[in-house]
Amino acid sequence: MHVRKTGARCRCGCTSRRPEEKWVVGLVNTPVGDVPQVSTHLTLRDTLGRWRVRWGISRDRYLVKPGLYAVGSPGPDDIVLVTANYKCSFDALRRELEGLDAWILVLDTKGINVWCAAGKGTFGTEELVGRIEASSLRNVVAHHTLILPQLGASGVAAHEVKSLTGFRVVYGPIRATELRRFLEAGLKADPSMRLVSFSLADRLAVTPVELVGALRHMPHAVAILALGTLLTPMTALAGFYALLTLTGTMLIGTVLIPVLLPWLPFRSFSLKGWLVGLLWAMLVAWLSGADVLGWIAALLLLPAIVAFFALNFTGATPVTSQTGVNREISLFARPMLIAAVIGIVSSVASLW
Repeated sequence: MHVRKTGARCRCGCTSRRPEEKWVVGLVNTPVGDVPQVSTHLTLRDTLGRWRVRWGISRDRYLVKPGLYAVGSPGPDDIVLVTANYKCSFDALRRELEGLDAWILVLDTKGINVWCAAGKGTFGTEELVGRIEASSLRNVVAHHTLILPQLGASGVAAHEVKSLTGFRVVYGPIRATELRRFLEAGLKADPSMRLVSFSLADRLAVTPVELVGALRHMPHAVAILALGTLLTPMTALAGFYALLTLTGTMLIGTVLIPVLLPWLPFRSFSLKGWLVGLLWAMLVAWLSGADVLGWIAALLLLPAIVAFFALNFTGATPVTSQTGVNREISLFARPMLIAAVIGIVSSVASLW
């Protein structure tokens, strides 16, 4: 198929590339029109973009326009890989395709990664079927095979896709880094390719966005403590110590819990957080020389906060299910709230 550089206009009359899409390097001519050709090289801009969204900055706007893309100079017999339009997912895939000719079909997952989108239904059967039709894929390729990421399996009914479009769904490996080996093995995955891992590096990679989310609550905490120094016998120094305690509690819930996750007892994330929070509360109460009400406040409020952050971390892991998370929320959300309220009341009462 014919390939030309960007800068011309597509047959539809639109510009071939928006200024921010530096990763589009050309156009591949197909029977249905020009398809953007993407680079397999990640630039500094891509790396900085990934870092930015890891810290929760413009996270909801880091996406790729859904549709069909080309890597190399693919023809009608080359593979079709399906991914989400979250740009980090898209980048992780194209980076592993150096030297290959392939088509990439990008689904509209609202800027959400494959695993989360599959759970939410945006990386799903309906979207896949609709995207196949919208891209006129059957007129671009001569075969009827789609390679989907393994983590998207929960959202796609392969038999329905086959029935509605004629395309057969093959699930690739968990990680894009294993894709080349998967292709060389004739689309066969060995057990290691199906194994979901969540190493320390993986966990640390997703903690920044959790930390930033927690930091958004700090101005409210500062305002409440400042108000407390005006309306209660709490001194400014005591308010400062309380702020340090809350900061430590937040860091434990958003950073320490993810780091220690595999080694903490209990299957429930909330119970893991509650245990660590309880140990932290005992240390805080002991070091501060708290009275009885102070101990009650610490033992109820601080574990509840850590447990809340730990429960929130379920949304950043590939080892939980939607059903399990819903069950955990139903079991622990109310006890967390009750404990926190009693802890706050005890804390105020101890000041008097």
